[in-house]
Amino acid sequence: MTDFVSNCLPATPLARVMTQSVMVGDVKVGGGAPIVVQSMTNTDTADIEATARQVAALARAGSELVRITVDRDEAAAAVPHIRDRLAKMKVSVPLIGDFHYIGHKLLTDHPACAEALDKYRINPGNVGFKAKKDAQFGTIIELAAKHDKAVRIGANWGSLDGELLTRLMDENAASANPVDARAVTREAMVQSAVFSADRAVEIGLPKNRIILSAKVSGVQDLIAVYRMLARRADYAIHLGLTEAGMGSKGIVASSAALGVLMQDGIGDTIRISLTPEPNGDRTLEVKVAQELLQTMGFRTFVPLVAACPGCGRTTSTVFQELARDIQNHIRDSMPVWKEKYIGVENLNVAVMGCIVNGPGESKHADIGISLPGTGETPTAPVFIDGEKAMTLRGPNIGAEFKTIVETYIEKRFG
Repeated sequence: MTDFVSNCLPATPLARVMTQSVMVGDVKVGGGAPIVVQSMTNTDTADIEATARQVAALARAGSELVRITVDRDEAAAAVPHIRDRLAKMKVSVPLIGDFHYIGHKLLTDHPACAEALDKYRINPGNVGFKAKKDAQFGTIIELAAKHDKAVRIGANWGSLDGELLTRLMDENAASANPVDARAVTREAMVQSAVFSADRAVEIGLPKNRIILSAKVSGVQDLIAVYRMLARRADYAIHLGLTEAGMGSKGIVASSAALGVLMQDGIGDTIRISLTPEPNGDRTLEVKVAQELLQTMGFRTFVPLVAACPGCGRTTSTVFQELARDIQNHIRDSMPVWKEKYIGVENLNVAVMGCIVNGPGESKHADIGISLPGTGETPTAPVFIDGEKAMTLRGPNIGAEFKTIVETYIEKRFG
């Protein structure tokens, strides 16, 4: 009986791997803080207005950190103007500068950029090569320390430190028990991140200003690399599946990899790196990150809407349209609701499609509606706090139910 009871207890995530606490602007990352959502723009950073608009859209969608590309002088010169434009738009979100190859030069030549950013993101695989590597890496770290900025040291499968990888491959080949090349590459990823972070500390950047990442595009490789990284370092950790892909593929792959790692207690900040559809909505990556965290029980951002998937008993599209309208109405209303109704993000709503599971699922939600299936009496019982409260009929069920939801929110959270 004891085994049966213990097996029936709800599963919970493992205890969070305790990491250093890092302040990025006014956002706390690591140290047991809630997992932070971040995103990245895809505008030309030199276009101040377009970049500021996209940063604002991402922040309003819920991105708590936003990264922008800083790849040339024009982009670096634009950064302080983007910050000022955001301030005029009354948008406050920490900005991260993404630097590759010439970050040392851009930060040196544009001190206003170095000051305006809240964090620098650098890649130890391309921060410099051969004799220049240590000097250029050191320059960036010294500037970060001077301006008291956080730094993400992000190793990447596609741009790994060639010298380090070659050395480890040679050592593995000479070993009495060599492992496969993928295992060596994973080891190189972890060593690149940890050794670079330790070197940054030696130069003078405190550990509580450093975040690590080790991003790959394969789900199993990513899980293996981050488990290794979490065992060997206590720096704050950023999670992301690089080049995750477009649409459902990118969403599924990212969710699978990050879900496993967060369940293991690993990860302090996440990004869902989706390839956008042409002219697509960049804020989708923010919504997916929020929904992943909320679905797993780590954060709450918006009220959850449980909805029936539909089957042969629900040939009408009424419940599909109502579920969509309620979901959109809730997300669109949240900016106002969050200001007026403390705790409203914890609300659970159910929109169900027939008599089989409709009443039962609706009772489990804070507020739910069970719509009639094919051949059923055209009525829709509404359940509030587990009890049947009323029955809706007629052509305006959707509008009436939205009004009931808003009334419930006002009564419970107002």
